[in-house]
Amino acid sequence: MFGDFQGMMGKLKEAQQKIEETKKRLDTVYVEGTSNQGNIKVTITANRTIKSISIDDSLLQDKEELEDYLIIALNDALKKANSINDSEMAAAAKDGMPNIPGLDMFK
Repeated sequence: MFGDFQGMMGKLKEAQQKIEETKKRLDTVYVEGTSNQGNIKVTITANRTIKSISIDDSLLQDKEELEDYLIIALNDALKKANSINDSEMAAAAKDGMPNIPGLDMFK
């Protein structure tokens, strides 16, 4: 029995290591979000860290319009990053999970 338990614990540690490696790798995956007209571009990592924001000069005259477009671009980038992050983390967790009866949520 203890051999099985130790094997499961080893698998769990491997899963945790894969998840940590995936998190580090996702820091190097860049996603770009844009506003509807492309006058704002936001670059973030798949771990949802903002790396850059580019704003067209034409928006600098209208604060409210700038804010609206910025929200659109940020939400676009976050949606893409969330999708990548969720699928990559689920794959990492699934690969490393031991086969525990009743805990097949990642299968």
